[in-house]
Formats: sequence, structure tokens, C-alpha cells
Amino acid sequence: MRMLHTMLRVGNLEKSIAFYTEVLGMKLLRQSDNTEYKYTLAFVGYGDESEHTVLELTYNWDTDSYDLGNAYGHIALEVDNVYEACDKIRAKGGVISREPGPVKGGTTEIAFVRDPDNYAIELIQKKAHYNSL
Repeated sequence: MRMLHTMLRVGNLEKSIAFYTEVLGMKLLRQSDNTEYKYTLAFVGYGDESEHTVLELTYNWDTDSYDLGNAYGHIALEVDNVYEACDKIRAKGGVISREPGPVKGGTTEIAFVRDPDNYAIELIQKKAHYNSL
């Protein structure tokens, strides 16, 4: 396994991208809109996603602010097989909060588990490569 990204929900995507790229020196690696579910994802980081952990900024089109307590999204881990990973986690007493399957509006296979403090950990099926902007 390896850590892929951390997700934060943001109220203003343009301001957030500007902060992470202009203030913190990250690069905008890729961005995509999901019109059906009304959200935009922007991935920023210091290097290519194939070698570096990055930050996912999620902008839900109908939300312009969040309480600090619910701005945290999840930690993502890449796994070779999301179904087998869930079976192993379940066998060790782990809690699967979202069974494996495709992400809403896409084809990427994911699942979610909860740590002892109830933080969300996303398991993402390993892909051959990632597309960049």
C-alpha cells in the first residue's frame, strides 16, 4: 500500500487552488467536473501522482462554506485489489463503511473503512497510470 491523497472540501475552488499553487508552491495536477453529481475535483501537489502524495480539493457546487469539523474528508490508500483488501480488513475486525464498488459518476473502484477514531480511509483500486492536465 501507499498513501495517495488527502481530500478537503472547499467553499471556493479558485481561491483554494490559488492558495495551494501560488502561496504554497504546489502545481495543479488535474481537475475534473462531475455535472451529474455537481462537484469539481482539483488535485494539487509537489510532484506527479505516480510518485507523490497529493491533495484533493473537492468543491461541491451548492456549498460555499463548511464548519471546520466537517471540512476533513479522508485519507486515501492505493491497494492492488480493493475487494481482497476489504476482506483482509474485515477478517482483522476492521469496519467497512462503504463496500467496494465504482465511485459515483465514475469507474474507479473504491471502498471506505473507519479507523478506531471513526476517521475515513479510502481504499482505491490501483490503476496502470494517472492522467494529468
